[in-house]
Amino acid sequence: MLDWLYTAISWVMARWHSLWNFLFGDPPPESGLGGLTWVLAIVFLVVTIRLILFPLFVKQIKSQRAMQELQPEMAKLRKQYGGDRQGLSQAMMALQKERGVNPLAGCLPILPQIPVFLSLFHVLRRLQPGAEGLYSWSDQLTDEAARAKLFGAPISASFNMEGAKKVAILEIADLTTIRIVAMVLIVIMCLTTYFTQKQIMKRSGPVEGQAAMVQKILLYVMPAGLFVSGFLFPIGVLLYWFTNNLWTLGQQFFILRKMPPPGSDAAKAKAAADKPVVDPRTLAPKPGAKPVRPKAGRPVAPPADAVTSGSADGTPAIDGGSSNGKPPGGQTGGSGGATRAGQSPPNRGKRKRR
Repeated sequence: MLDWLYTAISWVMARWHSLWNFLFGDPPPESGLGGLTWVLAIVFLVVTIRLILFPLFVKQIKSQRAMQELQPEMAKLRKQYGGDRQGLSQAMMALQKERGVNPLAGCLPILPQIPVFLSLFHVLRRLQPGAEGLYSWSDQLTDEAARAKLFGAPISASFNMEGAKKVAILEIADLTTIRIVAMVLIVIMCLTTYFTQKQIMKRSGPVEGQAAMVQKILLYVMPAGLFVSGFLFPIGVLLYWFTNNLWTLGQQFFILRKMPPPGSDAAKAKAAADKPVVDPRTLAPKPGAKPVRPKAGRPVAPPADAVTSGSADGTPAIDGGSSNGKPPGGQTGGSGGATRAGQSPPNRGKRKRR
């Protein structure tokens, strides 16, 4: 059913092997360079797959950033709907559709890698010295791939082997060497998986609730599961996973530096660093020009005929009169004592001497 996929993976590996074989001068299969050509074929199989999936990785980053921007509005919806899960789910779906956000876009780069990993596992598991040609490989090429070694351990061997394959592998390699190389690769694979998940958590930013629980499960359960299943993986598959993790670490390190998660300390520092720096010399006046300094203006006194207060019945007092009908300052009406309308008091504009 999946023979077409196995054939495609085998064809890509054969093309990379032919290229490195040509560059190294067609070394014999039993030599160190002969094994190196197959090791590089697996490494560059990872490079090929990740370059093809790079547009999906960009969509994943954009989707995560959009989901982070929606978090405040989603928090309001959770508070609004309370225990109504169905209503909350419909409201969130409507909000995501309105903003053009697809939550499943975060899984886009991971899903295509699963069949590639399973295909490589299937091909290397069937490899053994003297086997017939597999998936577009000739008998000679299949035998060369089965005998290719990494640090003395064939890439088709695994920590636990049984049956005819174990007998065939032990004729060309030592079991202790195979298990040492496999164990070292298993530990490295688990460690790089752990650090990769830590970087994913940094890239996605702070999360709450069920998402935080899922992140912790992936952080600890996935490396533990790989440690157990790694004893069944061929060395070539362990090399593939390790190389894939290294690529992911480098790619995420680049993304975290260029596009830090919104609200993080790195994002705030990057925003502050991106602000244009103002040169104080540009603010100085031109040579020969007189600098203009703003002067603090004095408060303007209200006109004497302004409406200052009102009487008890709502009728305003005019011409500086008080609410009880008497002039301010205790003055009584007279020809010489009252201040006429439109004329300023005699002491206005003079400073009070102390």
